[in-house]
Amino acid sequence: MDLVPALQEPLKQPLKSVLGPATAKVMAEHLGLHTVGDLLHHYPRRYEERGQLTHLADLPMDEHVTVVAQVADARLHTFASARAPRGKGQRLEVTITDGSGRLQLVFFGNGVHKPHKELLPGTRAMFAGKVSVFNRRLQLAHPAYELLKGEDGEAVESWAGALIPLYPATAKLESWKIGKAVQTVLPSAQEALDPLPESLRAGRGLVTLPEALLKIHRPHSKADIADARARLKWDEAFVLQVALARRRHADAQLPAVARVPGPDGLLAAFDDRLPFTLTEGQRKVSREIFADLATEHPMHRLLQGEVGSGKTLVALRAMLAVVDAGGQAAMLAPTEVLAQQHHRSVTEMMGELAGWGLWREAPPRKGGGGSQEGGMLGGAEHATKVVLLTGSMGAAARRQALLDLATGEAGIVIGTHALIEDKVRFHDLGLVVVDEQHRFGVEQRDALRGKGKQPPHLLVMTATPIPRTVAMTVFGDLETSVLDQLPAGRSPIASHVVPAADKPHFLARAWERVREEVAKGHQAYVVCPRIGDEEDDPKKAAAKKSPEDEAEKRPPLAVLDVADQLAKGPLHGLKVEVLHGRMQPDDKDAVMRRFAAGETDVLVATTVIEVGVNVPNATVMVIMDADRFGVSQLHQLRGRVGRGSAPGLCLLVTEMPEASAARQRLNAVASTLDGFELSRIDLEQRREGDVLGQAQSGARSSLRVLAVIDDEEIIAEAREEAAAVVAADPDLEHLPGLRTALDALLDEEREQYLEKG
Repeated sequence: MDLVPALQEPLKQPLKSVLGPATAKVMAEHLGLHTVGDLLHHYPRRYEERGQLTHLADLPMDEHVTVVAQVADARLHTFASARAPRGKGQRLEVTITDGSGRLQLVFFGNGVHKPHKELLPGTRAMFAGKVSVFNRRLQLAHPAYELLKGEDGEAVESWAGALIPLYPATAKLESWKIGKAVQTVLPSAQEALDPLPESLRAGRGLVTLPEALLKIHRPHSKADIADARARLKWDEAFVLQVALARRRHADAQLPAVARVPGPDGLLAAFDDRLPFTLTEGQRKVSREIFADLATEHPMHRLLQGEVGSGKTLVALRAMLAVVDAGGQAAMLAPTEVLAQQHHRSVTEMMGELAGWGLWREAPPRKGGGGSQEGGMLGGAEHATKVVLLTGSMGAAARRQALLDLATGEAGIVIGTHALIEDKVRFHDLGLVVVDEQHRFGVEQRDALRGKGKQPPHLLVMTATPIPRTVAMTVFGDLETSVLDQLPAGRSPIASHVVPAADKPHFLARAWERVREEVAKGHQAYVVCPRIGDEEDDPKKAAAKKSPEDEAEKRPPLAVLDVADQLAKGPLHGLKVEVLHGRMQPDDKDAVMRRFAAGETDVLVATTVIEVGVNVPNATVMVIMDADRFGVSQLHQLRGRVGRGSAPGLCLLVTEMPEASAARQRLNAVASTLDGFELSRIDLEQRREGDVLGQAQSGARSSLRVLAVIDDEEIIAEAREEAAAVVAADPDLEHLPGLRTALDALLDEEREQYLEKG
């Protein structure tokens, strides 16, 4: 939210830099800070009270840390080495303490002289460096440090009570140097334009923006920090929600063709041939979708549904309704495997209504949209052609598919991003269904939208349960429907953690369980984090780790290795195949077909099976190195079993010790099948940026103090306020501060945060 000229001033300029050119360069390259405003919005991560020492006991490995501690002792050693063969090499070892733990600092060579003079026992200082392990002890090698000095008693008293801001830093620029740079630009905070409407700010008792910036960088008390954070959270939530509200408002102004299915068309024929009744949840969500389709503005709806809740069926009914009304529907999948699978399941569900191999004899049809296919030789009275379009199709099949779309011969097309290419023309595109939104960006959405004579309706599906606030933050431009009932006949999935290191016999039992399921005529998945044919990255090879690191961090288990070991060992005699993302599309499809047909007993795969793979006969899944996956991802994977009438079993194999956070995460997954509960746990345990993933490429830079789980109320209230502001003043003519903040948020150089791809 970088605002007026003073805040837009670059930190580095040819003639006069706000900061030293070297500092400005590091800030730009390593922290993405280019202007005075950027720096003012680079908030401290936490604060050290000078009177209170950091917990050295809790230091994270391999992370760049800043600690405040006291020197306990310092010893200078001499040693012989290749460089100093006469025993003239020097190593300074300094032990620092904070009462909770001790940490060793080491300095070598010429670097020992200054710290040897300055770091005397009893000296307090801030130290910054990367935590490593040497001889099984934590250490910082060559840390940067800043002595903390206090002169007379009174000064020491006030100094001890002050709060030291610790900033997100890099190895090239320590926290206290960032603090000094902030000090230089802090006077500019007075010129910050306030993005919050005055009535909103005053009504909620929030401090002004200049005051908030001063208090976050130079707090005198914890109350100052609380005031500043409360205010800055509102800025982030509100500006983000205004961006989304404006997008919703703009979308609502677009025209669209209302698509209302006839009473006895394709949709009715499809419903008549369904061998089961829809769940109440499916009926409710379908009503919401059909109501949207019947309006003359484009639908923008997010359909969330647990794995196996029947989202594809709901989406197919929406597509059939549009075809009935004379339009075409397109379904986009993130991968070819998934597009082929959707195509198979849609044509199977539709049966003769997908009037497949009969088209060669069918007379050319007039009129739009692929409905009313009476007259087709041997076809059902109501039928439409369902075509597949992917990047790896042969030229002839592709030409035919493109022709069918352009003429309106095909009512439904299912494909990958290949659907967005310029060559693809539709006769009358009425609905776009996007599967797994987080892999599909706004730009792609807009490109596809441009394929219709008027903007098509949009239905986005995700099997990742998204907590309400994340939905409001990331998908805030979409209305939300939730399918939370599982269809009748679905079996529960039992999940168990298998502690392979503590109890190796549990792992042996896991493979016995797989054999037992196969003996009953069922099939199994084994999932691994890695493929195993990766060539060694020269950069990674160059940065060889210490033996301690190697022991602690073995590479994740790989599909190719595990498949080989299982086929020769515990699963000897069973038909084991592999599936991963680097296989050719035809090979992947052949493997999936064999597995779906029951010809393969065990499929050893990467997470390519995570989304949408549907083999009802698969009843057991073993996830190797389960601690390497996120909570939501494990939940997604687990949803691939128990899809038939036999109960499902998911075994989470890990070598992590019982007390570790990773084990607690796995225990949480094993203890509940509620995806929404798990997504909350996921979000609380991981950094938000990871969970929202690429859903917010640039928004990660926009969410600095707002936490989407903890600040649920602020986000909900900000959404309401934003909707009211945009309804009253869509162009924000009377709110110049808000408009400027919005421009900064949506600045194209910082990948537009609404980009979700």
